[in-house]
Amino acid sequence: MPGAGTFRDDFWASVVVALVAIPLCVGVAVASGVPAELGIVTGVVGGLVTGWFRGSSLQVSGPAAGLTVLVYEAVQTYGLPALGVLVLAAGVVQLGLGALRLGRWFRAISVAVVQGMLAGIGLVLISGQLYALSDADAPGHTLAKLGGVHGLASRADWAAVLLGVGTIALMVLWRRVPARLRLLPGALVGVAVATAAAALLELPVEKVRVTGVLEAVSPPAWGEFEVLATVGAAGTVIALALIASAETLFSAAAVDRMHDGPRTEYDKELIAQGVGNSVCGLLGALPMTAVIVRSAANVEAGARTRASRVLHGVWLLVFAVAFPQVLESVPLAALAGVLLHAGWKLLPVRTVASLWRTHRGEAVVLVVTATAIVATNLFEGVLIGLGLAIAKAAWETSHVHIEEVWEDGELRVRVLGNASFLRLPKLLDALDALPHGQPVRLDLSGLRHLDHACLTALEGWERTRTPLAGREGVV
Repeated sequence: MPGAGTFRDDFWASVVVALVAIPLCVGVAVASGVPAELGIVTGVVGGLVTGWFRGSSLQVSGPAAGLTVLVYEAVQTYGLPALGVLVLAAGVVQLGLGALRLGRWFRAISVAVVQGMLAGIGLVLISGQLYALSDADAPGHTLAKLGGVHGLASRADWAAVLLGVGTIALMVLWRRVPARLRLLPGALVGVAVATAAAALLELPVEKVRVTGVLEAVSPPAWGEFEVLATVGAAGTVIALALIASAETLFSAAAVDRMHDGPRTEYDKELIAQGVGNSVCGLLGALPMTAVIVRSAANVEAGARTRASRVLHGVWLLVFAVAFPQVLESVPLAALAGVLLHAGWKLLPVRTVASLWRTHRGEAVVLVVTATAIVATNLFEGVLIGLGLAIAKAAWETSHVHIEEVWEDGELRVRVLGNASFLRLPKLLDALDALPHGQPVRLDLSGLRHLDHACLTALEGWERTRTPLAGREGVV
């Protein structure tokens, strides 16, 4: 925690992070189909609870766009009262992962799958927020949303569209403002200007609906825990825990590269996230994860210790309690603009182009993962991506090389590499092409791996050869 020499830096960094977090907390909540206040509640817990833990000193947690799709699907399927149960269970899973010291294993997840997951989330986010930007009702499924985009022009409220587009434009242009003038984050400036424009012009656009923080907090009742007995809900819990954990730890790796302070302790950070999500679940709020946007803002603002993230939770709580009426004047289209901008940044366009030139298989995994998420849902899409990545790795590591050498009138065939069922057709084709009626000695000593399918096939091939055929060095 801070000393006299760091408190000032942490204090001002916390103000900056809170200003960045306010529009994101509200926007993520609205996009998730829950009351706006629940996003603020999760942000407060991310500061006042998770912020105290020592896992990562400068990483900031709160509701994230990466979980929006999964939360929306959960709320639509099981209802808002069950959300707290699902989040609480996900937090318990994270606590278990941290206690078992499994945090480091998240670094073994294929980067292409993670990038594909983020790309899929970005596409789903964009497809949904285009309707929010237009103040138009959206179809239920992502494919239907994408298919209906061409008809939005005839249903759009163009006043709302202009507010949303203006918010995006301000966020983009704000980066070009000199740093000494850029005291406020672009998202907050864009939302503030759109809110002021809507009020001054008295535009009849949809606004955020507020019931009050205390009224929005709704701890789950005992009866809601029955939902965990269903397979679908259990899958949602696992997906929440794994995706939130992966996003947190990948964010931690990025934040560690931005500063020279203490490195992240992955298992402790998982426990911190598990405690935070357990508290969020008990309050009936959104799930949390570490958010790279807030974390980067924290580092860039000069934060020195974890006090900055704790204080940012204090500012969010003060705002939610003292100024709830401010939220009621915010146009939904402005928040949609913030999330459209966030969704666009999740699309790894340059990464795909680079991978296609250098590692084409990785590019395929990325694109397939993103497409599967759009076509099915987040959980199933990620599973498809992981399955493809594993199949790709198995194929690439099962190389078999065959060498033919004549020695003393006898053909010696050496098989090198990894002989698995994936390479069995190639192996058998090469062996069947050997001249018949000639002595052949099959040398398997160069194999690092020989699975049962290949061994059985080799034994069968041996029986079809002349009595002179033999084997040596079977691995």
